[in-house]
Amino acid sequence: MKEFLLNGSELTLKTEWSSLAPAGKPERYPHFEVVEVPAVHNADIIYPRRYAGLKLADKRVYSFVKRSLDIILSTIALIALLPLFLIVTIAISIEDGGSPFFVQDRTGHDGKTFKMYKFRTMIKNAPQMHEQLLSQNEMDGPAFKMTNDPRVTRLGKILRKHGIDELPQLVNIIKGDMSIVGPRPLPVYEQDKCDDYQNQRLMVKPGLVCYWQSSPRKNVMPFDEWMELDLRYITERSLMTDLKVIISTVTSGVLENNS
Repeated sequence: MKEFLLNGSELTLKTEWSSLAPAGKPERYPHFEVVEVPAVHNADIIYPRRYAGLKLADKRVYSFVKRSLDIILSTIALIALLPLFLIVTIAISIEDGGSPFFVQDRTGHDGKTFKMYKFRTMIKNAPQMHEQLLSQNEMDGPAFKMTNDPRVTRLGKILRKHGIDELPQLVNIIKGDMSIVGPRPLPVYEQDKCDDYQNQRLMVKPGLVCYWQSSPRKNVMPFDEWMELDLRYITERSLMTDLKVIISTVTSGVLENNS
């Protein structure tokens, strides 16, 4: 624990190893987290922007293989999961009589907008209540996260806990809107608030799973750190990296509360 002076007032910080760091040498990438700050002052954690001017490496073979695997694996998964899809669809319809699917505009590759599919986990008028809940947002930056969102239904909590609500995105992957692994697509109104540096995440297709999503800290992770992880993935992307992300996501069970 360390204490610093900020404009004459005490600011208490603690040092942790950042999730941005390579697993082998975390001590070389410490970050500071605000533990206590006087009420009369506001403090922001500033993360180093390591990926300014990011350029995509030419990986044509990787891109071809990845796209092929996206289509093959997603098609197999979709067929195998059809009985589950049917059960979930009926259960959501019975719960409140609304549509079992939620479709939302998301920002994808190169900034193109697409319709992303999910099983509906919230009440029917959830979008209309969004503005009323912004003051209770638990995330910094443009993203919205709320641990106990009152809009989530009883069935929705179960679907979110096990990541079942995200399974319809297999259709997005087959269509080419998304990939199995890649930065999570943000709603258009959230992505529009990102700056040019953060928009570099749009250089690749968004994914069902990613570095951020495989982190146990994702629900408390600062937005800037999340964006750094997305850009780090772009620089490290490979079939081995994708496999590691998938395994990490599945084994840690962090599909819960996906965005």
